[in-house]
Amino acid sequence: MGKGTVVLAYSGGLDTSICIPLLRERYGYDRVVTVAVNVGQRDEEIRTATEKGRKLADTHYTIDAREKFVTGYILPAIRANGSYEGYPMGTALARPLIAEEVVAVAAREGAHAVAHGCTGKGNDQLRFDFIFRMAGLDVIAPIRELNLTRDWEIDYAREHDIPVPVGKGRPWSVDENIWSRSIEGGMLEDPAYHPPEEIYAWTVSPHDAPDTPEILAIDFIKGIPHRLNDVEYGPFDLIRELNTRAGRHGIGRNNMIEDRILGLKAREIYEHPAATVLLLAHHDLEHLTLTRQELAFKHIVDEKWSELAYMGLVHEPLFHDLSAFIAQSQERVTGRVEVEMFKGCCRVLGRSSPEGLYSGDLVSFDTTSIDQCHAIGVSAYYGIQARLAEQGKRGKE
Repeated sequence: MGKGTVVLAYSGGLDTSICIPLLRERYGYDRVVTVAVNVGQRDEEIRTATEKGRKLADTHYTIDAREKFVTGYILPAIRANGSYEGYPMGTALARPLIAEEVVAVAAREGAHAVAHGCTGKGNDQLRFDFIFRMAGLDVIAPIRELNLTRDWEIDYAREHDIPVPVGKGRPWSVDENIWSRSIEGGMLEDPAYHPPEEIYAWTVSPHDAPDTPEILAIDFIKGIPHRLNDVEYGPFDLIRELNTRAGRHGIGRNNMIEDRILGLKAREIYEHPAATVLLLAHHDLEHLTLTRQELAFKHIVDEKWSELAYMGLVHEPLFHDLSAFIAQSQERVTGRVEVEMFKGCCRVLGRSSPEGLYSGDLVSFDTTSIDQCHAIGVSAYYGIQARLAEQGKRGKE
């Protein structure tokens, strides 16, 4: 007698595709239900996942979670300047949402077990497992539990007539959502290997980018972008439009060594054009609208928020606490930032805000709004403890 139904988080790629027969052959499940979650991948990728899921699984679901992903995960990440080790997080933000959708399908199907195609070396296994175990479900991870290699998977897929988008000569593993595209695997695992242009899909090489820079005005309301060059956009459409514009200028590539949750160092390559521009602009606007004390403390909060988001610990109580602080801090982060995009670089040209704390009248050398003599008293006491310490040291010498 079989084990009943198992629900699989499904992308349509090699790992998750071979999990379908494995769950039947090696684990003894009668029914495999696949769930593909649309978080802004290319339409072709979603179509492929849907077609393969319907063909290979007993039941398939394709869930459109694009708006939920943007409003519930990306916009909070913008307000938190969400980045990990210098790059905008994308895959990490999407995993908890995908896992939650799988949990919902498991409840609908009456399944007590869920599965994913993550390896035992990466981050995604932990992000999925955290959500699945919080729901009280049994977790199955065939790639991890059977210690499978990429070459073995490719051979197994061919034996089972499963079409796969990779080969042993070009074994790229790609993960994509509206915020970020990651590429890894194969020769890219060698940190010294120069990645070929063929792996990139969202960005042109800076060498091939236009010879004329593009200036873009981005308007924010309470830390959330809503207009590009005075044209109003919904959040999802704004990110999609900016991905195209910034990607055309070769902006948003990262080629780096990353520290994974388990402590392994990995070579990672990312594309995130819109994320690069929006995080730069948002962070700049905060410097105009927040006080020095707010900025200093928020930097600490943002860093911890990003670490927890990277780990997928979105139900950690501290994560909710930090999110509440960040939301409150954005009440005055309203205004416009103008950037220039050119040959792989994005730089801020200017910024303005009705909430800005900058006063041209107070700071200008050409006004007398502040009596400069008032600074004499401040200067008399400035650094007094350091001066006393230095005098004491000289006295001993």
